This record gives sequence, C-alpha cells and structure tokens, in this order.
Amino acid sequence: MRLSASAIALVVGLLVNHGAQASEPLQRWVSAGGALSEWVTALGAESKLVGVDTTSQHPESLKALPSIGYQRQLSAEGILSLRPQILVGTEEMGPPPVLAQIRSAGVQVEMFSAQPDLPTLQGNLQHLGKLLGNEVKAAELFADYQRQLEQQTNWVTKARTTQKVPGVLLLLGHAGGKPLIAGKDTAADWMLRQAGGRNLATHTGYKSFSVESLAGLSPDVLVVADRTLTGDAARTALFKENPILASTPAAKHGRVFELDPTLLVGGLGPRLPHSLVRLSAGFYPSLAKTSP
Repeated sequence: MRLSASAIALVVGLLVNHGAQASEPLQRWVSAGGALSEWVTALGAESKLVGVDTTSQHPESLKALPSIGYQRQLSAEGILSLRPQILVGTEEMGPPPVLAQIRSAGVQVEMFSAQPDLPTLQGNLQHLGKLLGNEVKAAELFADYQRQLEQQTNWVTKARTTQKVPGVLLLLGHAGGKPLIAGKDTAADWMLRQAGGRNLATHTGYKSFSVESLAGLSPDVLVVADRTLTGDAARTALFKENPILASTPAAKHGRVFELDPTLLVGGLGPRLPHSLVRLSAGFYPSLAKTSP
C-alpha cells in the first residue's frame, strides 16, 4: 500500500515531535542537597522542583515544597510518591540501597561532587546546566562566582598585611549540645581560609573535642553553626552546655559569629561569596568598612 504525501508528512511530523520531546529537559525534579537546590533555582528552574530535602532552605520558597527528609537518610517511598523524573544530589546522598531502589523504579539519579573547590563547582554547574538545557547561564554563573572569589582573595591578601591572621574554630552543633569541630577537607575549612582565618583544627572532617584539647587551642574567633538555634539563643546555649568555650579569647572579646549550617552542605553554593564577606569583616574588624 502506498502512502499519500499528506500521510507521510504526518508520520514524519510525529517522529520529529517525539524526538524533540525526548531531548527536552526533564520536568519533575527532586533535589537532595541545599547547594544543588539553590543552583537549580539560580538557573531559573525552581518550577521544575517537586520536592527537596531538609537542607534545602534557600530561597524561602523552597520550604513550601514537599520534604523528602534528610539527604543521608532518604526514603524511596517518599521520593517515588512525588513521581519524579530525576533525583539530583551529591555523594552525601543516601543510603545506597534506597538510591538503587529509586533507579530501579525508572528515576534518573544524577550524582554531583560535594568537594569544596572551584574546579568541582565548575564541573557541577556544567553538568547541571546540561541537564537543564541552560549551559550558557551555568557558565555565566560560574564566571561571576569566580570573579567574586578573586575579589575576596585580593581583599584578604591585603588585610593580612595589616592585621594578624586570626586563629579560628568552627563549631557545628545542635541546640548548644557538644558541637563538632570542623577540620580539614570540609566546606567549613574552605570557608574559614577563604575568609582569611587560620583553622586551628588539624584533624580531617568533623570531630568532637575534649576539654583538654580545646583549652590548648585558644581561638581568637569562634564561628558557630547551630542546626536548631540562631542569634543570642545559639550563643547562650553553646556557652551554657560547654563552659570551657566561655573562657576562650574569642568569647572574652566578643568575637563569636554565627553561620547558617546549610552553607556547609552539598558543596559550594551561590550564597557563599556573600557569607565570606561577612566573615572577613569579623575576622578583620579594623578593615570591615572596606570589605569586598
């Protein structure tokens, strides 16, 4: 049987449309990682998000989305109930059996690195931009981020010529309970160094401290990231639960600063450059008015 010209055109049109739909970016996204969720939003794709994890607190509008729980303790049932086409997260996401179950259900799982450095961020943004069909915007965001960090580095270099580099500890806690000290190879350590501080912790990762070890560190500055409390309440609870901290030079001179703990999750996020400026102003108060 011979097909008419109009029938052939119809078939070709259907094939072309099907191919175009197959190449279009996926429309139902779930994100497990605060930084990734922020970058999805920065790339203009917040409307694609149908669920986020508990570390995805920014922008404020993300709090209205269904929660899939904490990124390290995900549930396949909760995620699959949102009918996602794609789940994005870092290697911090898990547990692995849950991810395997989600993959077996036909959901595309894309893993990103949480390593806190610029080359990793560039790779993450390129990957995310490709998935969203917006590689140009992703490149622009990275270029602007790099520019901000270069400006920050130049400012810190100048500040260090006029003032002693402060010894700093970053404490990650929960309602003032015994906090963890941020060591090397963490986003916290990267932030402290970029802000111009010297991290007094020499261990790797996050570890609890002993009274004896803390007494010998004498931090000039304390940076507190509490998962539950903020402001004066966080500082009061910290010193009440950990009296040794109240005797540090940082506490005696009022050099205790607060940091949003979601900044430490999922790699380098878009809010970090602004947070670095604020930390630098606290680390080098005599130059605060000239901060980048």
